[in-house]
Amino acid sequence: MEITMYQVDAFASEVFTGNPAAVCPLREWLPEDLMQSIARENNLSETAFFAPEDGMFRIRWFTPDAEVDLCGHATLASAYVILTIMEPSRTRVGFLSRSGPLGVARTGDLFAMDFPAQPPAACETPAQLLSGLGGQPETVLCSQDYFAVFACEEDVLNLTPDMNQLAGLGLRGVIATAPGKEADFVSRFFAPGIGVPEDPVTGSAHCALIPYWSKRLEKKDLYARQVSRRGGELFCRDLGGRVEISGRAALYMRGTIFVGP
Repeated sequence: MEITMYQVDAFASEVFTGNPAAVCPLREWLPEDLMQSIARENNLSETAFFAPEDGMFRIRWFTPDAEVDLCGHATLASAYVILTIMEPSRTRVGFLSRSGPLGVARTGDLFAMDFPAQPPAACETPAQLLSGLGGQPETVLCSQDYFAVFACEEDVLNLTPDMNQLAGLGLRGVIATAPGKEADFVSRFFAPGIGVPEDPVTGSAHCALIPYWSKRLEKKDLYARQVSRRGGELFCRDLGGRVEISGRAALYMRGTIFVGP
């Protein structure tokens, strides 16, 4: 069996920045264990698979260790493949997912994703979170991830987390965020429990970041940077119950996977 695969750097205007995602367009679904094996072999934070369904595409995302409910950068990468390579005359694409319907619209070189908002709420702070992060946040909230708010950008940049401790927390991962010096806010994201020690740029984390910072800064349009080693920029908008997360993408590789006898 031969499967076409693309590797796309998402939230990046050039290769070697942003967050690399593998994208596998399918005509029909592969066995789940095979998709997980491909994701493990790719060893990227996410591998996306999509197949046609009801005039849209059903999309699924796999880390090296597990399938996840929502992934931003691999959705952006998948939309890039569809709207610039497979069907370049189109400017919009719709996806069906475990997190409901997702839309992506292309305007020039920007891809705007319509995702559900996941505003963080008050929660108890596990001692393991504080010791694992190695820093003292001002506030800890949670949504699908723990959400640690720090005083300044340097506090987030200087974190040297203990991944073994963070892997034992009950939620998907940990968002560390602070006001930015040039951006409205900055963030880093750690999810060692699902095989992603630090994610370079995390679109889905902004489902929580956007409503939080929109309310705190009293503005709907926000410019964000994820300050990982590779780094990435996101153009954000608070839509109430939804958020718009926009970014660029760059194609790094196109190839063929060979599986089976």
